[in-house]
Amino acid sequence: MRLIIHENHEAASRWAAHYIAGRITARQKNDKPFVLGLPTGSSPLEIYRELINMHKEGKISFANVHTFNMDEYVGLSADHPQSYHHFMMENFFNHIDIDRRHIHILDGMAKDTEKECRLYEEAITAEGGIELFLGGMGSDGHIAFNEPGSSLRSRTRIKNLTEETKIANARFFGGDISKVPSTALTVGVGTVMDAREVLIIVSGRSKARALQAVVEEGLNHMWTLSCLQMHPKAIIVCDEDATEELRVRTVRYFKDIEKETIGVYHRETGGER
Repeated sequence: MRLIIHENHEAASRWAAHYIAGRITARQKNDKPFVLGLPTGSSPLEIYRELINMHKEGKISFANVHTFNMDEYVGLSADHPQSYHHFMMENFFNHIDIDRRHIHILDGMAKDTEKECRLYEEAITAEGGIELFLGGMGSDGHIAFNEPGSSLRSRTRIKNLTEETKIANARFFGGDISKVPSTALTVGVGTVMDAREVLIIVSGRSKARALQAVVEEGLNHMWTLSCLQMHPKAIIVCDEDATEELRVRTVRYFKDIEKETIGVYHRETGGER
């Protein structure tokens, strides 16, 4: 696992966006589709904004990108203002040149949720698997809607949401927790781990305890993102605030081994903003 530490959330997000753009551009040279897993929520917003800016500047095309989103609320239609379909269209897809046929998002209105989840896994397999899965992390260390206690081998399925997750997401529902759906369709931990690469963005003091558990403690289904300890190509990019619970030695170690990575980023982009 790599841990790349930036001064702030904006700089961490810009680095992640440029990393993703570089991976997509490299794949486009051989005409093969780039299959990208995507999250919603506040964590990736700056990444999406930077990718949109890069697209508008002619630095990247998404014409050959196929996407699979992590999750969707059960009971919300695609046009509901708080659905993840709507979120992705408003915050990313409407602003880039992606082919709409290449966008995959779970259907929260599916009558047969088990079938919907099975077909989603089959669609990922049919695309040749996910090349890079971008994700965020909850304050309790969860990935997608794989709440604490989720199986580390789980696949796409329906999940009950914890009170903590509903409280965290209530800000998107006018602060009213009663409006937050209690269940969601989500890719599993195993689904994420099948991606050839996983990139996680973590920001803020509220995520510090979880980051410490994920990086410094053992593999534990109560901190589902700890699964990354078993992934052959996993990157966590974070800001300084998120490292507050890490040992000083841990922070110094990762800063030392990633200093060239940060240096290249500064030279290519003009540094942190």
